[in-house]
Amino acid sequence: MTHNRPSPTPHARPADVPPLVVTADDDLLAELLPLAAAADVAPTIARDPLTALVSWSHAPVVLVGADLAAAMVQVAPEPRPRSYVVSGPRPPDQLFRTTLDLGAENVLEVPACAGWLVELLADLTERQPDRARVIGVIGGTGGAGATTFACALGQWAARSGDAVVVDCDSQGPGLDRMLGLERCEGFRWDALCQTTGRLSARSLREALPRRGSLGVLSWYVGGRPQSLQAFAVREALSAARRGHQVVVVDLPRSPDPLIDEVAARCDELLVVTLGSVVGVAGAARMRARFLDHAAPGVVLRGESFAAAEVARAVGLPVRVQMRDQRALAESVDLGFGPLRSLRGPLARAAAQVLDTPAVGIAA
Repeated sequence: MTHNRPSPTPHARPADVPPLVVTADDDLLAELLPLAAAADVAPTIARDPLTALVSWSHAPVVLVGADLAAAMVQVAPEPRPRSYVVSGPRPPDQLFRTTLDLGAENVLEVPACAGWLVELLADLTERQPDRARVIGVIGGTGGAGATTFACALGQWAARSGDAVVVDCDSQGPGLDRMLGLERCEGFRWDALCQTTGRLSARSLREALPRRGSLGVLSWYVGGRPQSLQAFAVREALSAARRGHQVVVVDLPRSPDPLIDEVAARCDELLVVTLGSVVGVAGAARMRARFLDHAAPGVVLRGESFAAAEVARAVGLPVRVQMRDQRALAESVDLGFGPLRSLRGPLARAAAQVLDTPAVGIAA
């Protein structure tokens, strides 16, 4: 039972804490060290079990060579996550029993697992201390402005750290177009859906079209509409969460099992709706669709209805109520995105949702 693509994913750790490689096999080191160099990490190398114990508990990842795996079992280090036994092709059956005794997660074959190991080690250079906050945004009705608000959230979040907006609507206007990034080089869904394997946080962040701290994962302008692939969405969201502080996901309104799964992966779900009878009715229907979501809320556009009335009718708290933004279309057409200025209803609403102080913004 050889595991060429293990599923466990390490959390990001500071780059100044190196991974640990435990082996006295120079041939195995000759395989592993170039992989570490490709990931821009310099591992600690222990050629005997006692030396390995010094770094065993605090290394972010431990790779134990097949040559020393049994010896490590004899010194009985405490079991720890993100430890792996590394061997050449076709490891003997006994090695899997030794791996279980050691408490390691998998046996990794090199060179078969080389690509996965590079991505595993590359993630150690990420400096995000915690998982990102993931916010899903969906329209209660057509024309509610969900895409605009998703972009505004991304722009505001990028003022204080790395943020990304993820476009899950292939029929929409395109978030890169909304943010003035459509001419920027970088990966779009069209290319990402053709890839396979694990995606590192750094690889995704550096590959996306971006301006400053804000990246966007969208669709090629004018390309043939395509469907999202489940494996690509899961990998992209996982990598985005590991490599950013805030991830904003623009969700289409059309019912789809994959979109419902993506919404379930969001920490918060915002239903953007117009302050009208039709808008409130649409938000109520959307609430029924996501009845089991842990943290849904409403973003209310307009002042025709009071927030308390809408909350009672929809059955969700109104996170923020805002007026329409002046000159919004002009701002988007000029490539500034919705937040051309840090003043105005959209900026105040984004700041309120993200719990960041709206410094210098009039109430």
